[in-house]
Amino acid sequence: MLCFGPLRAAPPEWKQLFNGKNLTGWQHVGPGKMTVEDGLIQTHGGMGLLWWTGGKVGNSVIRVVYKMRDENDNSGVFIRIPIKPFEPWMPVHYGYEVQIDNEPEKSKEDDYHVTGTLYSQTKPLARPGKPGPEWNTMEITLDGPHTVVVLNGVKVTDYTEGQPVPAKKFTFEPERGPRPLEGYIGLQNHSDNDIVFFKEVAVRPLK
Repeated sequence: MLCFGPLRAAPPEWKQLFNGKNLTGWQHVGPGKMTVEDGLIQTHGGMGLLWWTGGKVGNSVIRVVYKMRDENDNSGVFIRIPIKPFEPWMPVHYGYEVQIDNEPEKSKEDDYHVTGTLYSQTKPLARPGKPGPEWNTMEITLDGPHTVVVLNGVKVTDYTEGQPVPAKKFTFEPERGPRPLEGYIGLQNHSDNDIVFFKEVAVRPLK
């Protein structure tokens, strides 16, 4: 008689938030813009934010595949934004920016501002960001109050709400304080000199 163990449920599937053709389901706030060219989202000017209008995200993994146009460019992936963004600075101060910037020292910033950190608030466990024009894969896990960022297969951030963070060093850094368990997500266009391309934005529930 054959014996089989309990059947395991299939893992949740990825939901693609960018259709590769246009910005249906997305909305932009602030200066600059985002366009879709050759199947990629491209940043223009800034500082602005392209946010997904499909609802808040929590208890999920967010996968973002991106590349920089130049050796290094600046952008970010926003998470845990408590309300619908109406201008670009509210998400900075009340959500988290998962930073994209491999060389923060060139802007007189430290490694709390490097790719994969919660901008200015977490110290990186590693610096695996690839320069342009190589592709990078960022996976952000939101598990209740726990945020983990894995970049190119290497863990960069492992943070739980309430853990200590450093004091602000610059006026443009985010206000400190707790973020919600779920929130809106978005992509930053930083400036005319920072061009970043995104080819995938996807979400998968944890269960």
